[in-house]
Amino acid sequence: MAIKKLGFIVRSLPYKTEASRLAMTHAIASQTVEIYLEDGDNVEPAVCFIGDGVLNCLKGQQGSKHYGITSLEQHIKNSLLLDLNVMYCKEDIDRLGLKEDQLIMDAEDLGGETRAKIVPFSEIQKVMDSVDHLLFN
Repeated sequence: MAIKKLGFIVRSLPYKTEASRLAMTHAIASQTVEIYLEDGDNVEPAVCFIGDGVLNCLKGQQGSKHYGITSLEQHIKNSLLLDLNVMYCKEDIDRLGLKEDQLIMDAEDLGGETRAKIVPFSEIQKVMDSVDHLLFN
């Protein structure tokens, strides 16, 4: 049994580009790759929001209203619903003056049990060091 670890690092601002959305879409889609793997093989994606990318994690986004595109709020909730490891950089959350109650921390309204984690950058660095494939946006 082999596990391929994938890391998706989101550091782009939400909206005006598709970078954040593509990272989330690829992270979610990585769960379907199992049909191409050998029996017992698996993928283990992690999504980390760093820098200004933590602004993608705000609740109540209005991307549709202002930019005509859907928000990442639903993508993050879908990731949590699929039990993806979703992490937010504590130092960047503090730098931007954000509070945990402003962030999408769970998908309980969808029946999900997995929660996003606010972690120091050193924890995100460990994830980046441990993955087989790393994608930055």
